[in-house]
Amino acid sequence: MNEILQGILIPFAGTTIGASFSLFMKRSMNELVQRALTGFAAGVMVAASIWSLLIPAMNYAEDMGRLSFVPAAGGFWIGILFLLLLDHAVPHLHMNSAVSEGPKSRLKKTTMLVTAVALHNLPEGMAVGAVYAGYASGGETSLVWALTLSVGIAIQNLPEGAIISMPLRAEGMGRFKSFFMGVLSGVVEPLGALLTIAAASMALPALPYFLGFAAGAMIYVVVEELIPEMSQGKHSNVGTIMFAAGFSIMMVLDVALG
Repeated sequence: MNEILQGILIPFAGTTIGASFSLFMKRSMNELVQRALTGFAAGVMVAASIWSLLIPAMNYAEDMGRLSFVPAAGGFWIGILFLLLLDHAVPHLHMNSAVSEGPKSRLKKTTMLVTAVALHNLPEGMAVGAVYAGYASGGETSLVWALTLSVGIAIQNLPEGAIISMPLRAEGMGRFKSFFMGVLSGVVEPLGALLTIAAASMALPALPYFLGFAAGAMIYVVVEELIPEMSQGKHSNVGTIMFAAGFSIMMVLDVALG
């Protein structure tokens, strides 16, 4: 149980570390570093969606024979559509939009930005929870795979924590208040993970659907958020190379530690 609690806190630690940049840095994260981190995390998350979520989901439903893909595919599409609806409900806000106007407008946009990032973090927390639920059930998911997914999402959360805290600090907000706003956006991840673990444990036959849902949500985040982010600007090739590195490392781990 301790390893599960520690594992679901790893992504939140990534957000916290990213937010802590505001305590000692005044400028935004180096563009090259951000492209590299984003690309690597995207590769890890795509590989994890396949080997940690979709394949185990089909293995859990192997008693369905040739229809064992149904829970994985159904959950996958539910995850995609859930994130699509979420994107329509919560508009995308760029890091500078929260600090570009007067105090009242800035407060409102800062609140919206924290809310938007927090809601987008929820499916990632659910993905971690789904993998650890699979591990806790004694099924297809290993602890190493669960930890690797947690670390991959934590890497992706580094720039997200910084995206909120550092612009606020640059505009004159106190160091610790800026840090707190960044940390606040990541609180939903461990909560989402715990709720998913609890739900899966109460309805174990639904676990393949939870795993498929988490895969769909993660793939949506990668395609909609991470790939465009790593592909923009003059360092796009770095993002592509790091994507391949993240994906291949997860592939090697699957064979070596599977």
